[in-house]
Amino acid sequence: MAANDKLKETTVSTEPVFQGRVISLQIDTVKLPDGTTATREIVKHPGAVAVLAVHEGRLLLVDQYRQAMGRCELEIPAGKLEPGEDPAEAAVRELQEETGYRCDKLTHLHSFYTSPGFADEIIHLYLAEQLSPGEMSPDVDEFLEVQEVTLEEALGLIAEGRIADAKTIMAVYIWQLKDARAQAEARP
Repeated sequence: MAANDKLKETTVSTEPVFQGRVISLQIDTVKLPDGTTATREIVKHPGAVAVLAVHEGRLLLVDQYRQAMGRCELEIPAGKLEPGEDPAEAAVRELQEETGYRCDKLTHLHSFYTSPGFADEIIHLYLAEQLSPGEMSPDVDEFLEVQEVTLEEALGLIAEGRIADAKTIMAVYIWQLKDARAQAEARP
């Protein structure tokens, strides 16, 4: 389906408001399709990767305190892209740093925007297969624990709200679909 140019907003001006280590904030003045103007608060983000990694029937998760949520959250391994970094290389790096595991096979599943109403953050989701354990090497300000859960346990953690992160929920449902497809194909 082609883009609907009738709905396009044209940027008139951009005012930088904040420049941080991970994000920046800007106020854009835009011309609307009817000719009037409006403002848009935009969070700029370098992009990120996330990894659906299943080892011997168990999903690798990291348990990490999230200040924005005020609690620990179970998530799939993930992290932001460095400037100019290839997303596939970043996925391999994040998997190793956060879990210690390395993979021999990496497949891009999908790329998606997290909150397109106000942010340009895109996450590239990968499937890591043929895993082998190794040593974790988290960032200096990263404190996390690796957990391995079955599909049923992961679905239960979603139902309990212990997994509330969108990328992780999406990854669990992709895993569930892949598992159901494999079971269907295995039936005579």
